Amino acid sequence: MKLVFIVYYAILNIVGFLVMLSDKRKAMYHRTRTKESTLFLVSILGGALGVFLAMHIFRHKTKHGSFIYGIPAILIVHILLISYIAYNFPNLFK
Repeated sequence: MKLVFIVYYAILNIVGFLVMLSDKRKAMYHRTRTKESTLFLVSILGGALGVFLAMHIFRHKTKHGSFIYGIPAILIVHILLISYIAYNFPNLFK
């Protein structure tokens, strides 16, 4: 089960990073953009770290309050949730 969690979060964070990169490139070339709801969905599903890193590496969506506060908040919730599960259900991570 531990491996499943690791693979799940790794894949979603890579997806989050790549979606932000793709949206940044679309913005640079004035193309149809990725919906903000899609970016938040990827974050909520587990890709918040990837989205957060991409925001700062590519300086993308860093002036939007919903992203400045929302993505770190989602990341903190994920960290707390994983910590809670790992502490209260240690058998899941064996």
